[in-house]
Amino acid sequence: MSKILLIAEHANGQLNVSAVAKTVSAASAIGGDVHIAILSPDGQAIAAQAARIAGVSKVLTVDNPANDHALAAILAPQIVELAGGGYTHVLFPGTTFGKDLAPRVAAKLDVQQVSDIMAVHSATSFDRPIYAGNAIVTVEAPASPLILATVRLASFQAAAAEGGGAAVEAVKIDAVLPTHTRFVKLEAQKSERPDLQSANRVVSGGRALASSDNFKIIYELADKLGAGVGASRAAVDSGYVPNDMQVGQTGKIIAPELYFAIGISGAIQHLAGIKDARTIVAINKDSEAPIFEVADFGLVGDLFTLVPELTSKL
Repeated sequence: MSKILLIAEHANGQLNVSAVAKTVSAASAIGGDVHIAILSPDGQAIAAQAARIAGVSKVLTVDNPANDHALAAILAPQIVELAGGGYTHVLFPGTTFGKDLAPRVAAKLDVQQVSDIMAVHSATSFDRPIYAGNAIVTVEAPASPLILATVRLASFQAAAAEGGGAAVEAVKIDAVLPTHTRFVKLEAQKSERPDLQSANRVVSGGRALASSDNFKIIYELADKLGAGVGASRAAVDSGYVPNDMQVGQTGKIIAPELYFAIGISGAIQHLAGIKDARTIVAINKDSEAPIFEVADFGLVGDLFTLVPELTSKL
């Protein structure tokens, strides 16, 4: 039977419940015991959140002041030591956190990483996207010494966040931590809007907005919908919004229930990031824009007229 170690993402004392719960769903599809590792300065409160997720059998806390800022170089040696506890799989959420950390752990364990698991066929066989999501490949990973993978969150429904009763166990790690990497400072955008990757509704704007000031009509619509806000790469490259809002192949892969693509033509790289969205609404003045080929609802017209009118009717 498989024994799966899942590395939890958390920040400011709060578990990223959506990301972890979706990774738990992938682990449950593999089958076996699912353990969640919390690496932090003091993980008791975070562990309590993780223990409530359905399908989790144990939560491991690795408390160390060095884990305060979740630096991949610091976490990786500790995860390598944890993985030596008889685990058959080590899974990471396919977020920025997981994509930064997993390759370091794979290199230290000398195993090939399976990236972006989107379906599980068996404990060693998985589907993953290639060519910007235009093709799906089934890979067979060697079971020995273990399988290390990131999970494409857009492809899995989250396990129930409540109802579980996993045991919590403190673990001591003696790994030698590097000194060549240190935390200096964190610069992050603060917003009251839902996180882009976990939001049920997302409103994105493209280059057609023409300026950062014009993005206010996107924010106004999003606030009426209680939605997260995204952008195309063209809008990010033009400097209209920060790059943490980028949706697409080289940005964030999302799967909201409702997605608004406003002033976005629908380049293949952008479509790769929204292919799992349940309902797509497109607003564009170009009736031949590729976005209309994938949209469930399309509205052809001037976004500067249509979006404020739509917002006023909500």
